[in-house]
Amino acid sequence: MTIQTKGLSNPTKIEYAGKHLLLEFWGANNIDSIKFIENALIKAVKACHATLLKVDLHKFEPQGVSGVAVIAESHISIHTWPERSYAALDIFVCNGKDPYLALASLKRSFQPEKVVVTEVKRGISS
Repeated sequence: MTIQTKGLSNPTKIEYAGKHLLLEFWGANNIDSIKFIENALIKAVKACHATLLKVDLHKFEPQGVSGVAVIAESHISIHTWPERSYAALDIFVCNGKDPYLALASLKRSFQPEKVVVTEVKRGISS
């Protein structure tokens, strides 16, 4: 990936490996169901046209789920706190894949009341 920036004197190219979205879902639904979460992650991978390698999830007792969809282009991870109706997710993709397509899919799945998104460009070199 390359970002083209225009300064006062000459344009600068900034290359980076991929985009990493850090997500906070508040008031999210179905965040204690391992099967629902697995399906939501698979849909998100498909939505951003990434290549799914495997999904690995763990259900905590009495509640909560943590896990990852490992993709050829990096990963989508989730950690949930059902007692707070809160889920923390990461979407990190490279090879020109669009993490915002996965974000839209995850929002449809979990229907959060509030979403906070932080974007980080990973592997920046200039």
